[in-house]
Parts: sequence; C-alpha cells; structure tokens
Amino acid sequence: MSLEPPTVRNVLPTAPRAPHPSIPWLSRRYTIEVRQHVGRTRQSIVVLASLIAGVLVSGAILVAAGVSAGDLWTEFVMQTLFDAQSLRAVLFEAAPLVVTGLAAAIAFRTRFWNLGLEGQMIAGAIGATAVSIYGIGPPGARLGSMMAAALVCGAAWVIVPLWLRVRLGINEIISTLMLNYVAGDFLLFLLYGSWKDPKDAFPHSPQYLSFERLPDLPGGISAALLVAFVVTAAAWWALERSRASLYLRFVHASESVSRAVGIPVRRLLIGTVLISGALAGLSGWLLCAGQEGRLTQAFYSGYGFSGVLIAFLARNHPIGACGVGFLVAMLFVAGRSLQVFYQIPFSMVQLIQAILVISVAASDFFVRHRFQPVASRIE
Repeated sequence: MSLEPPTVRNVLPTAPRAPHPSIPWLSRRYTIEVRQHVGRTRQSIVVLASLIAGVLVSGAILVAAGVSAGDLWTEFVMQTLFDAQSLRAVLFEAAPLVVTGLAAAIAFRTRFWNLGLEGQMIAGAIGATAVSIYGIGPPGARLGSMMAAALVCGAAWVIVPLWLRVRLGINEIISTLMLNYVAGDFLLFLLYGSWKDPKDAFPHSPQYLSFERLPDLPGGISAALLVAFVVTAAAWWALERSRASLYLRFVHASESVSRAVGIPVRRLLIGTVLISGALAGLSGWLLCAGQEGRLTQAFYSGYGFSGVLIAFLARNHPIGACGVGFLVAMLFVAGRSLQVFYQIPFSMVQLIQAILVISVAASDFFVRHRFQPVASRIE
C-alpha cells in the first residue's frame, strides 16, 4: 500500500465585500440613542410631519373608498371653513370637544390615565337634567344651577377610581373604563323609565325650558364656545403659570422623585383628577344644554375617545387642546357630510382618528431618539 503525502491546499482569506457605491448608508450599522435635550422647534417639526403623514394615509383610504381628492378638499376645507353655516356647526361642535380634551389633559399631567371621560360626561348631564326635571332653584339661576350640578356630578363619578388608585394602588385604566358602561346603563335605565318624555314616549328626557338652554351669541354662535374659551384660559394659567404647574412638571417626570423632594404628590393627584372629572361633566352639560336641548341616549358617543385624542395630539397643553379640538370638530362635521353624500360610515371617521393617534405616537419615538452610525473598527 503506497503512502502518498496529503494534499496541502493554499487557502487564502476572502477579502471583505465592498459596499455598494450608490447606497453607502445601507452598509452602515446604526444604534439608537436617547436625545439629552429636545427643543420645542424639533418637537413641532416632527409632530407636524407625522400629522401630515397621517393625513395623507387617511386621504388615500378615503380615495380608495370612492371619494375623489377634489371632493375631499371641498368637504374638509372649502365647505367647513368658508361656508357660514358649516363654520357655525364646527364652532358648535368644538366647544364640548375642547372641554373634554382639557379634562383628559389635566389628568394626564399627573399620569392618571382617565379613560372614563364618557362616564363622567353622562354623570354631569344626569345631574344637570335632574335640576331641570325637578325645578331646583329659581328660573333666573337655573342655568347656573345646572352647570354647578354637572361639575359636582362629574367630579363625583371619578372618586371611586381615584380612591382605588390612591389607597389600594389599583390601575385606573380599567376602573375608569368600566365605569363608562355603568354610567351608560344607568342613563338607559332613566330614559326608559321615570325620565322618559311623556309627550312622545320616546326614550329621552323632556325638553329643557328656554331659560335652561345656553343662549346664542351674535352671529348665531352658541355660548358654549365662550364657556370653552374661559375654561381654556383658566387651564392655561393653572398648568403653565401657577405654582402648581411647576409641581405638575416634576410629578409628570417622576412621581417617586417628586415625593422624595417634598412635593405633595397625593394632593396634586386628587385635585387634578377631581378637576378632570368636573370638566368632563361640564362637557356633558354643554352637549345637552347647548346642542341637544335634552338628555338623550347617545349624546356622549365618541367624545371620550376624541378627548383622549385631543390631549394626546396637544401634548397636554391647554392652548394646543383648543386648536386640536377645533380640527377634530372639522373632522366630525366633514365626516357627517361624507356619510350623507358619499355613504361613508362614521367608523371611517373613527379610523382616521386612530391613524392620527398612531402617527403622533410614532413621532414621539423620533422626537426622543435618534439613529447614530456606529464607527467602524479595525481589528
């Protein structure tokens, strides 16, 4: 048997493949870094870009549903802003939306995720309607009494989730959300029972008297808009200029650190959450006394989610909530027009709201982070 020497192969190392010259950024490695400081200008640019992207996606969906681009421009811009009747409808719709957005923003400042806005709206509207049905107070003070009842009942409806959070540490998301269904069922119990209108036997309350409804300002604009502006100004002062505003910034950044440095976290939490519930109840009263003229079954439908949307888009800023509330009101009014003339379901309007929320949520990542290329190392 012959022994042959093993064959020795001369294996040379393979040279690294060069990156493609036309797209060099694809060959780089990136890492995600947290920005140490984010200016307001950068935040505004990123959020605006995300909103534009969300609007473009929403427009593409509506075009795919059968609405032409020209009709979208006509319905959402020309018809809602430059038609007097449609503009009054937008302002009419904006008042309760702004107040609901402020109610959400105030609670979110202390990281209390109040998702029970609709339940608090129902409680406030029930309290105001009780004043009307049972004739509490003289006629000249009836409107003020209804407003006070709405504030008190809205704040009272949020006491249980607040107590569960403060005393037992139970997350408020589930408790506030579940109380929406309790309030809705109690509303149906009243409207199908003792509060049913005896004139037509329909499940709504009797019509408010003339002095129990919000009057119109010159130009046919409801006084609810004036109430919304006053609430916005008061919220701006409380959240941006008062001493409590500084404490709220600390609490929003870190509750544990705020408690360690002596900030009264519990008192701030209780106060802001009660104010949030009161404003939600006020929004329910604005809807009933300003728009409906009575208590109806579904007057609150969609306003809770819209309030959270407004607070989220406005970054919990009162002036921003006022502006975003006006834009959401435009979306509501134009959405109703699309329902009538183009047979677009209202769920499509809610889909647009969801797209805008996702867009702004995604923008928060790009505001607080950046992609940094990893420096190449020579081994």
